[in-house]
Amino acid sequence: MTKRKPPGVTWDTWIDQQIRAGIEQGAFDNLPGQGKPIADIDRPRDELWWVKQKLRSEEVQLLPPVLAVKKELEIAREGIERASSEAQVREIVAAINEKIRTVNMHATEGPPSDLMPLDEETVVARWSETHG
Repeated sequence: MTKRKPPGVTWDTWIDQQIRAGIEQGAFDNLPGQGKPIADIDRPRDELWWVKQKLRSEEVQLLPPVLAVKKELEIAREGIERASSEAQVREIVAAINEKIRTVNMHATEGPPSDLMPLDEETVVARWSETHG
């Protein structure tokens, strides 16, 4: 596919020839998404669609640090409810508290932090009451 377009051949003809050659050589066989509908084809076009898609596929957060930790705190609380042991509860609390302390000390962009680390003993006691 690195050949130059010959003089006197139109671009449309040259491109069609390259596509036909690729099909014959199997260059288009087993491509990802083959036979599947094109995702979001009926959505309005966004100039940055490919950037957003890449960020989603790479699971990149676009939230300011404080809001990201607030979201993680919600997830941690759900994890505490599903925890199967006191040790697991303590691990979850320790992990989220570390993130809260870090964002409280270092966050410089986004809204100010109003997060306080969770009291481990209080969380464990509540968990024990409901899972005792």
